[in-house]
Amino acid sequence: MLPSGVFNTRPEQDMAILRTKTQWLLLVAGLVFLVTLGLYVSGEWMNWLIMVGIYTVAAIGIHIMTGLCGQFSIGHSAFMALGAYTTAILGTRYGLSPWITLPLSGLAAGVGGLIFGVPALRIKGFYLVLTTIAAQFVIMWAIRQPDWTGKTYGLEVPAISIGGSALTEAQYWWLTLGLAAITLFFAKNIQRTATGRKFVAVRDNDLAAEVMGIDLFRTKLLAFFIGCFFAGIAGWLWAHYLLRINPDLFTFKLSLWFLAMIIIGGMGSTSGAVMGAVAIMLVDKAVPALSPVLESVFPSLGFQIPAALSLILFALVVMFFIFLEPKGLYHRLERIKLYYRLNPFAY
Repeated sequence: MLPSGVFNTRPEQDMAILRTKTQWLLLVAGLVFLVTLGLYVSGEWMNWLIMVGIYTVAAIGIHIMTGLCGQFSIGHSAFMALGAYTTAILGTRYGLSPWITLPLSGLAAGVGGLIFGVPALRIKGFYLVLTTIAAQFVIMWAIRQPDWTGKTYGLEVPAISIGGSALTEAQYWWLTLGLAAITLFFAKNIQRTATGRKFVAVRDNDLAAEVMGIDLFRTKLLAFFIGCFFAGIAGWLWAHYLLRINPDLFTFKLSLWFLAMIIIGGMGSTSGAVMGAVAIMLVDKAVPALSPVLESVFPSLGFQIPAALSLILFALVVMFFIFLEPKGLYHRLERIKLYYRLNPFAY
C-alpha cells in the first residue's frame, strides 16, 4: 500500500523497490549511519557488527533456497566451510590473492550445493531435510581427513590487505557491509525476475509449476547453487576475519542458527533475513550478560551455564516465533506500518 497522494504513472515506478522520497531518505540515512559506525565502534561491539554482516550474507543464501524456493536446508554451515577452506588453501598453499579467491570460494560452495541438490528433484520435505543434514556431516568429515586441509587443527588464512597494509577492523566492517549490501540487492531483485517467480511457483506447488512448463530440476538446482554460493562468500568473509579456521567452527548448531534466522525474520522476506540475523546475534549477546546472574542462583552448575543458556534461549526464541509470530518480524513490522497508514489520526 502506497501513502496517500502517491501514484504510479509509469511501469518503472510500479517496479521500483523504493517509490517515495521518504524511502530514499531513510535508505541514505541508514547507510550513512552504518558506515559511520566503523569510526566510533570498536572492540567487542565491532566484532558483533562484523559477525552480523557475515551471518546476513549466509542468511540471504538460505532465504533464497528455503524462503523463496522451498528447499529446506539444515547443512548451510558446511557449505560455508567449503568457501572458507577454499580461500585458506588457495591463499596459503598457492599464494592467490584473497580478491581472486572471493569468487572461487563462492563457486566451490555452489558446486557443493549442486552435488547435494541433485536429490532435491525426487524428494522434498522431511527427506530433503535429512539429505541436507547428511551434507553437513559428510562435508565436515571430508574436510577433517586430508593433510592439506589441516585435519582437525585447521589452517591459517592470509589477511586481506590494500596497498600492503592489512585491513583494520573498521575497514573490514566496511568490506562486510559492502558485500552484505550487494547480496541484499541481488536477493531483492531476483524475486522480481522470471527466475524468482519460478522459485516461488516451485515453493508453493511444484506439481502445478511443472504443469506450467517450469523445469523443476534446473530451478531447484539453481536455488541450491545461488544459496550455497552466498554461503561460500560468507565463509570467505569469516575466514579472513578470524585468520585461522578449523572444522569446529562450522557446526550443526550454526546451520540451525541460519534456518532460525529466516524463521524469526520471516520466510520469503529479504529484509526478514537481516532482522533474523540481528535477532539471533542479540540472543547470543545476551548469554554473557545473563550467565553471572544464573551462576549466582545455581552455583553448582558453574561453567556449564553459558553453553546451556545459549541453547535454551535459542530454543525459546524459535518456539516463540513458530507458535506466536509464525510469519516473522518483517510481517509484524508491515502490519504496524499498515495500521498507521489506515489510522493516521488519534480520533
